[in-house]
Amino acid sequence: MVYYLLSGHLRNLWIVVVSILFYAWGAPQYIFVVLAAMLIDFFIAKKIHSSEGRIRKRFLAFGVTINVLALLYFKYFNFFIENLNFLIGNLEGKPLQVLHVALPIGISFFTFHEISYLVDVYRAKKLPFKRLTDYSLYILFFPQLIAGPIIRFSEISDQISDYKRRISSQFIITGFHRFVIGLTKKVMIANICGAQADYVFSLSDHELSTGTAWIGALAYTMQIYFDFSGYSDMAIGLARMMGFVFPENFNMPYIAKSISEFWRRWHMSLSRWIKDYLYVSLGGNRGSTQRTYSNLIICFLISGFWHGAEWTFILWGVYHGLFLILDRLFLLKHLNTLGKAPAVLITFFFTIMGWVIFRSPDLAYAGMFYQKLFIFDHSNPTVLLSLEFKCTMFIAMICSFLALFFNEDKLVKWLYPETFNKSIHAVGVVALSIMLLLLASGALSVSGFNPFIYFRF
Repeated sequence: MVYYLLSGHLRNLWIVVVSILFYAWGAPQYIFVVLAAMLIDFFIAKKIHSSEGRIRKRFLAFGVTINVLALLYFKYFNFFIENLNFLIGNLEGKPLQVLHVALPIGISFFTFHEISYLVDVYRAKKLPFKRLTDYSLYILFFPQLIAGPIIRFSEISDQISDYKRRISSQFIITGFHRFVIGLTKKVMIANICGAQADYVFSLSDHELSTGTAWIGALAYTMQIYFDFSGYSDMAIGLARMMGFVFPENFNMPYIAKSISEFWRRWHMSLSRWIKDYLYVSLGGNRGSTQRTYSNLIICFLISGFWHGAEWTFILWGVYHGLFLILDRLFLLKHLNTLGKAPAVLITFFFTIMGWVIFRSPDLAYAGMFYQKLFIFDHSNPTVLLSLEFKCTMFIAMICSFLALFFNEDKLVKWLYPETFNKSIHAVGVVALSIMLLLLASGALSVSGFNPFIYFRF
């Protein structure tokens, strides 16, 4: 409410203050790390803009290096030490001391935002912010601070600098509706599927049957989609209520007809970031075919590692990178000849196989889980499924594949309206939003704390 009473750059300042309090409430010990990194990048960007020739490139390299080193230290230090100790132990050497560095919430996301700011200024896509408050808003904006979407500087700089941006009732209503849709996805679908997935992935080799394994894999496939797309909807909705338009982050990824198309629909802000700031910098499609393939593998290996300091994430990234190469070699051609429905089913199958790696606590467990999926072991009884879970999975599957049977663009406009031709349409959207909010709030009040999956990244 305070935000709507303010005007001009005071609105930006208020968002920054609220965002700092928001982050400090969840991780007070790391707010100063975030602020220090932010200040350093703000002044480095000014140096990049005011310098010429090689000096600009050196400042850019310095800024990117600082951000990458900070990410490596806070997120991956323990991983590197543990793996070095494993190698040293095999060589009968003395292990290194483990410091157990804690992970600041959302470090992967705000690090990518800071790198985007430096690179976009270097490439002269946009001028650097004159006000520290405007830059702080870009980095700290609370809807996307800890779990995305990843907003590139060039995509939102004009919106932040526009102190006269109008916030219409249409923006508020559609933003509120988008927020409620996201909350509903999280509370009424992702949490229920997640409880089942957590149970199945906690079972041992002797407790897991083939049927149970498939139930767990499908439950996690639905959980991660509705959890993360739900958060993205909430972030987009909150931003819209404050007059900002965020790019979309999901576009019905499970109707993709290939893994290449899947990555054009899944976590689209990350895919665009990897393409524009890493793939292009490595050379992209320029050069030999072998160089292009190696660039793809490098990008997806880093994409997997970005998700977490585990070998499972690295293997998941390589898994998807290999599929993009296979698509280019022959897979796309064969999938196109099969028709839409078979191609979607095959892609969905390989997507589920990828999520098994992603969800497993380690590679050994992933190997055991794959074995259970395909040896048709029914010696252990399949877990009893509640009516709530069955209904939720049915709704989740319908929502995931609905666009196969209807016009995709019309379906998106119906689900996420941005304009209203008639007042009755706006009234209907508000009524639906309030009803869903009451249902989601009721479900939330009787459930325990269940954070968003991507908070851990």
